[in-house]
Amino acid sequence: MTQFSMVDLKISHRPIISYRPIRPSDLDVLEQIHGDVFPIRYESEFFQNVVNGRDIVSWGAVDRNRSNGESDEIIGFVTARLVLANESEIGDMLQCDSSKSGQTLVYILTLGVVETYRNLGIASTLIREVIKYASSIPTCRAVYLHVISYNNPAIHFYKKMLFKCVRRLHDFYFINGQHYDSYLFVYYVNGGRSPCSPLELVTVVVTCMRNGLKSVAARLWKNDDKSPKWSKCKESWGLMRTTQSKRVLTPEGSGCECV
Repeated sequence: MTQFSMVDLKISHRPIISYRPIRPSDLDVLEQIHGDVFPIRYESEFFQNVVNGRDIVSWGAVDRNRSNGESDEIIGFVTARLVLANESEIGDMLQCDSSKSGQTLVYILTLGVVETYRNLGIASTLIREVIKYASSIPTCRAVYLHVISYNNPAIHFYKKMLFKCVRRLHDFYFINGQHYDSYLFVYYVNGGRSPCSPLELVTVVVTCMRNGLKSVAARLWKNDDKSPKWSKCKESWGLMRTTQSKRVLTPEGSGCECV
């Protein structure tokens, strides 16, 4: 889950941001930031898995210019997990054969930055770290995540990072006795891509028809060369008619729209 707000509180010093893996010593601060940032409460087991790297990869942002011994205290984080494509909820959204056991995906679990350090590009850098990690895995085809439907700053952020909104999941979250929808965002890597869109399917059909028409025209031309009944003028006219009919079949704008 990702949480953003448009709060822009001032920092009393010039921050020097660096990034590192999350460590066991970050446990208390990590729990505190999650509690401050997210409306969802995470189990202690989740935090233990993060800080100890148990099936979870993570990156933390720290401000090296903080005083009072806080220069190594995390002020932003991202956590993610490597999953098998055929066990994920977006396996059907990959053009690659997700049934192959080797295909993998990276699922972003949480991303957050403390209020005073927002709008400094920290979240963007953390996401780029995840994308770089996913791209380094030859079998990985995409990075994906969920965003709660009312979190407009996060939705705008992921679109700016070139993630694609591919699906809306109704009643995905249940928070404080109320259901909320979720948007599913995907960033493709290593040649991964979504299945053929309607436009792509039409393009394939048109291409096949065009190739078929060219083959028929070539045969007619060859036969006409052997027959005295057909004139060059009629052959050219017949080919022109074929070319015009193909243009009518050319599809116009189409695309995926997030509801």
